[in-house]
Amino acid sequence: MSDQHFEQDETLRLPTVQFRVVLDLGPRLAAAITLPPELAHPDLFADRDEEGGALNLSIDYDSGQLHVLLDEAGPSFHFHGTIDPMESPWPADQTQILLEWALMLVQEVDALDDLLDSIYEAAEWFEQGFTLYVPETEPTQLELIEVGIIGELLTLPWLGSGRVDHEHIDGDNHPIALLWNVNNDDPDVPIARAWLDPLTGEPRTAAEPGVDWNAVAMSESEVLQWLVGIYTNHHVAPTPEAQIMRAALERMGGIS
Repeated sequence: MSDQHFEQDETLRLPTVQFRVVLDLGPRLAAAITLPPELAHPDLFADRDEEGGALNLSIDYDSGQLHVLLDEAGPSFHFHGTIDPMESPWPADQTQILLEWALMLVQEVDALDDLLDSIYEAAEWFEQGFTLYVPETEPTQLELIEVGIIGELLTLPWLGSGRVDHEHIDGDNHPIALLWNVNNDDPDVPIARAWLDPLTGEPRTAAEPGVDWNAVAMSESEVLQWLVGIYTNHHVAPTPEAQIMRAALERMGGIS
C-alpha cells in the first residue's frame, strides 16, 4: 500500500467569512497572567466528557502539548512531546507560568456553565448562514468577538458507484478510512485511507489492496484525490466551532 500526496488548489477555497459572537466570558482572571513569549500563542480547545462531565483543555504548540483535565477530584495534567507524560517539553520557568495560566483558565471555563453550549450553538448559527450570534442570557457583562471563519475547499460530490462514508480508525497521525458500499447500503468496505504526514502536516492517502476500481466506477487516483479534499475539510481545517472556541479562550486567557 503505497501512499500518495496531492496538492490542493487553494483557488477553490470559499472565502473567509467574518462572524461576530457575543459571549459571557466571566471575569477573565487568566488574562492577568502573562505567558512567556515562547509560549504566547497556543492553539486552544476545550470540551466536556459526555459520560462524566469532566472538562478537557488542550493547549497545543508545535513543540508539544499540555492537556488539563478538571473533574470532581480536581485538576490534573499531562504533557505530549516527551517520553514521560509528566515531563514538560519546555524549561521549568516557562512551564511553571504556563501551568498557572492553564489551571486558572480551565477553572474559569468550568465555572461558565453555558459557555461551551453557546459556542456550539454559535457554530450552528454560522452553518445556517447567519453572521451574528447572541445567546439568551440574564443581564451580565458580555464580550463581542469577531472571528474570521476559514472557508472550506470546494469538493465534488461522490461520483463513483454506491455510497461512501469516512470514519476515524486506530493509528498514529489522525488516520481515517474511506468506506464504500456498491449497493447504496451503509458503507462497510474500506477502499482507502488518509492521514497527516507528521513532518509536513499535509494529508496523505493510500488505497487498500485488492479494491475492484471498476466496481467503484472511479480510478484509484481519482478516489484518492477526492479523499484529500474530504480529509482537509473535516480533519485538517479547523471547524467553525473550533475557530470560535479558540477565539473565546484566547480572549479569556489574554492572548491577542
